This record gives sequence, C-alpha cells and structure tokens, in this order.
Amino acid sequence: MPTSKKTTPDKAAPARRAELLATAAQVFAEHGYRATTVRRIADEAGMLAGSLYYHFDSKESMLDEILTGFLDDLWARYDAVLTAAPGPRETVTALVTASFREIDRHRAAVALYQKESPHLAGNPRFSYLADSRRKFEEMWLGVLRRGVAGGDFRADLDIRLAYRFLRDTVWVAASWYRPGGTHSPEEIARQYLSMVLDGIAPRP
Repeated sequence: MPTSKKTTPDKAAPARRAELLATAAQVFAEHGYRATTVRRIADEAGMLAGSLYYHFDSKESMLDEILTGFLDDLWARYDAVLTAAPGPRETVTALVTASFREIDRHRAAVALYQKESPHLAGNPRFSYLADSRRKFEEMWLGVLRRGVAGGDFRADLDIRLAYRFLRDTVWVAASWYRPGGTHSPEEIARQYLSMVLDGIAPRP
C-alpha cells in the first residue's frame, strides 16, 4: 500500500479497469477477500502493486465494483423479464435462464457474492447486498404466489420452501459451472427447468 500522497484512481481506461476487476474477482473467489492482498492481484495482472492505485483507491473499492457490476447486470435482466409480465410459468423460465446466463458472465463474482456477503452485512458501504437479497426474495415469492393463485403451480406448494429450493439450486451452479464447457447456460437452464417443472420420472 502506498505511504505517500494518495493517488487519484484513473477512471479514463474502462477496458483496463474491467480486465483488472476480472482478475481481482477471480483471485478473491479462489483465495477469499480477506486473504487476498493487493500484491497478489497485481502479480496476477502482471503489474506492480502500486500501479493498481492508479485505477482503484483500495481493495475494498475493487470488491465494491465487482459486486455492484454483477448485481446491476442481474437486475437489468430480471427487470426486463418482469416488465414483459409473462405468466408465472414463463416468468420462472425466464428468470432461471437469466440467472444461468449471469453465472456464465460473472462466475467469479457470483462465487464471491455467495462467500463474502455474510461477512459484509455490517459494513454500511455494502448495505445494498441486504437490499438486493430482500428484493430477490420478494420477486420470487410474488411469482410463486401468482402461479399458485392462477393454477399454474400446485395448490399445496409451500411457497417459501420452493423459493429456497430455486434460489439455492440455481446459484450453487457457480461452484461447478465453467464458461465454454459442454453445456451452454441456456441448455443447463432448459434441463434444470425440465426437472423442476416436470420432474425426473418418465411421463405416462
């Protein structure tokens, strides 16, 4: 960390900043935010540790940008789905597909979000994480309630249990999914939705 006059972060090179954030996200996800030093990120990026401060004023700022970038993209996709206002089953399909696409785009950020969110709960800078979790829960519970009320989903469906199942089984994919693998995010979503909505037993 520099001990001389604080350097003003450089916001004039968005492409380079994006590359550095992608590197930082990968290192944070692999080693944990607290265990990761600026020097480690700089080494992975092929630069001197002090040079990072021309782009970011702190390690915390990098974490903040990684998480807000992921959540902004995620909610842009979700809001587009909700604005289109399809039926409940179609909404579930679109939301799950959007989620897998974001795991494909932001796999390291998703892993980081899952790992670090509980530790950031008391930090005012990251209060938006709790806000996003509440919004996420309200969105899913609302879709599931509409589905039950309209007959799209079973009348005996436990809404909260279904929400937790969908949340956890979708996002755990970040632990094993690798971009460019055998299955595209759309194919994974299709298979997942087939199991969730239609089951795994053969149809009569």
